[in-house]
This record gives sequence, C-alpha cells and structure tokens, in this order.
Amino acid sequence: MRNFFEGQGFTEVETALLGASPCAETHLHGFRTELVSGEGAVERWLPTSPEFACKKLLAAGETRIFELARAFRNRESGPTHAAEFTMLEWYRAGAPYAEVIADTVAVIRAGAAAVGATVLRHRGRAADPFAEPVRRTLAEAFAGVGIDLLASLRADGSTEREEFALEARDAGVVVAESDTWSDIFTRVMAELIEPHLDPQRLTVLYEYPAPEAALARRAPHDARVAERFEVYACGVELANGFGELTDAAEQRARYIAAMDEKARIYGERYPIDEDFLKALEIMPEASGVALGFDRLVMLATGADRIGQVVWTPAVDWENGYNCPSAAG
Repeated sequence: MRNFFEGQGFTEVETALLGASPCAETHLHGFRTELVSGEGAVERWLPTSPEFACKKLLAAGETRIFELARAFRNRESGPTHAAEFTMLEWYRAGAPYAEVIADTVAVIRAGAAAVGATVLRHRGRAADPFAEPVRRTLAEAFAGVGIDLLASLRADGSTEREEFALEARDAGVVVAESDTWSDIFTRVMAELIEPHLDPQRLTVLYEYPAPEAALARRAPHDARVAERFEVYACGVELANGFGELTDAAEQRARYIAAMDEKARIYGERYPIDEDFLKALEIMPEASGVALGFDRLVMLATGADRIGQVVWTPAVDWENGYNCPSAAG
C-alpha cells in the first residue's frame, strides 16, 4: 500500500489519537478517556477514523495524504468488525470523487496482487477484483427492488417517510411505526440491497441520499443526493468515500442534527470538534476514502473472520470468537 501511494506522490501522515470528538455520525460509538495535566483533566476521545485530523492537514496545505491509522469503534464486534482496527484513509485536494473511486478499485487490486490472489474470497463467495466493477446509484439499486428512493427525498434534506415505508413494506421489509426514514433505509440496504450485490465482481454504490452522508457535499446535479460511495466485495463493505463537504455552517448543522438523533436513540452525544469546523472554512475542495485495511487483508487471504488477520485479536474463549489458532 505504501508503494502504491508513494508512487503517486502521496505523503504518509501519522495523526494524533486523542481528539476533542470521535466522529459526527449518529450510529458510530467512540471510546472516551481523560487527558490529565497539572491544570486538571479534560475529556478526550479515540478516533473512529482519522478523518477530522486529516482534513485539518488539508486545510494546512497538504494536497495528497494517506494514513494507515489505528481506529476505534465501540459496540462493534463480529466476523467483519473489530473494536480496534487499521483504517487506510487517503485524500486528494482538488480532485473530484470519481478520481478517488478509481483509486479505491486500484488499491483493492493492489492488495490482491500483493499476496498473489487472483480472486477475493470470503465465506464461500469469490469476486474477481480485476474485472470491471458493477456501478450503480442508490436510486438504481432501490428501483431494482421496487422502491422509488428519490421520491422520498427533498432538496432541503428532509424526507417523506410514509410513502417510503409503504414501498418498503410492499418489498417485504418489516417496518415498525417507530422507525424513522433512516431506520427504513438501513433495513432495505441490509435486507434487500447488500445481500444481492454481484457476488463475482466489485460493486460501487454511489450517490447516497443526502441524509445518509454526514460529511459529504451535495451532488451538483441533484441536491437530494450526496457525493458518497461505498465499495463492496464478497458481500463485505470495503470502503466508504466522499466528495468532502467544506461548508462549515452546513457541517455544524449536520453535526448537531446527528447528535440530537444519537441522544434520542442512545442517550448520549459527542462534543463538536471546533478546530475541525474552523479548518473546513479554509480547506480546499477535496475527495477522500476510508478503507478497512484488515477487511481487505481478510478477503485477499480468504480468511473467514477479521480476527484471523490481525496480530493480537480480541479473544472470547467462551464463544470461540476471533480466537487465535495455531495456524494463525
């Protein structure tokens, strides 16, 4: 990976792990700690990704940066999730997000080539990373299961829940009266979209609904959607990228709305990273990607679970979860 990025003129960076806020997303959960000095203790958080810090570097004048970063997400564990993991994240100043989509496909191919893999494998599925990826907008993916996604979105960022709920029910998704538009969207993705992506090729899903893209700018051709994409292989999400939002006022409003929803659902909220918002005021137009490095290694080596490809996996001996084995 280092050879790949350095060959394109990127600078490898190493950002701090202690921050004023872990993230700006409703459903991500951070780890809290304290920084103690002679003046007392202040709250600090481990990062769910290095995004805030990397954008501060873009504001300071860096133009092409990447980091193999330690990232931390609480309440996450499973065959493809770990509370502590390696995130490969990179940014291109002045680049459209189509350029970092191309980067992502090239990075996945480089990862496969590095271990001599001609296919990516996971739990009985195999995908050819060197074949032309499938590319679909979210609207096209939802139309394929009989749901008009764009009809439930408004240009001001608000949503129309009722018709969306009816179409989701007609498509076979169980919808509770308490479910929000976002809850329904997540269920459709998990039940109808992700399980049926092309099993033999990479899939790029793009133009996510604006309400589901907290840090991405709106698409210039349609304010109902944002410049966000995700890349999948073997049913596993590998990467999530944005055409980055640089409007500090809009980012603050989204931050507050996400924390209001977090407080409603989980009874907690995270502080705003004011330095991050100040950086957005002078940050250039940019696009960036976060790729789960451990997941890429898992698929390139054909491992069944993420604990098999990290040096010191978390161990749950009772359930046999992420347990190391003699074979590694």
